[in-house]
Amino acid sequence: MIYQFKEFIPVVHESSFVHPQAAVTGNVIIGKDVYIGPGAAIRGDWGGIIIEDGCNVQENCTIHMFPGVTVILKEGAHIGHGAIIHGATIGRNCLVGMNCVIMDNVQLGDECVVGALSFIKADAIFEKRSLIVGNPAKKIKEVSDAMMAWKTEGSKLYQSLPAEMKMHWKETDALREIPVNRGIQSNHYPTWQETKESHNRSH
Repeated sequence: MIYQFKEFIPVVHESSFVHPQAAVTGNVIIGKDVYIGPGAAIRGDWGGIIIEDGCNVQENCTIHMFPGVTVILKEGAHIGHGAIIHGATIGRNCLVGMNCVIMDNVQLGDECVVGALSFIKADAIFEKRSLIVGNPAKKIKEVSDAMMAWKTEGSKLYQSLPAEMKMHWKETDALREIPVNRGIQSNHYPTWQETKESHNRSH
């Protein structure tokens, strides 16, 4: 659902998809081809939130801030299930893993990867291509080309998802039996290891 707060009404590009069970409030700007999953709370009441083109904010994420702060998710940022972004700037094409907590005034450089369950304390700054894990989170190494290729391909799935949702998604009642001819989805999406092996073969 989309909610006005004071004079601020969220702006959502027509190509993006905001699940009706998400809550987007106030001073929020959502760019092109963005996916916002159910249960996400994106609350621009005390400050602003800018979600640039091609980002995704998955199920049960929270984005908020202290007064006067603007949260920015730069182009292609990928925010995993259950993550909390509070007053931070997430660089272009970053991956924030599931159930991470990223605190106030954190700055992630472009193409960083934050491991699942990591906690990044306030005011931390990480340079481009940092692989960040732990509680408190620390950089452990550089993000490899193979890892970034895997991340980018994964984000492409989410960038195509808004259009697919608009074409195929609708509320329905559950079936009571499995249809006889129902197949199992067989689309193959490359794993990180497969992407790494493909990258190694090409070099």
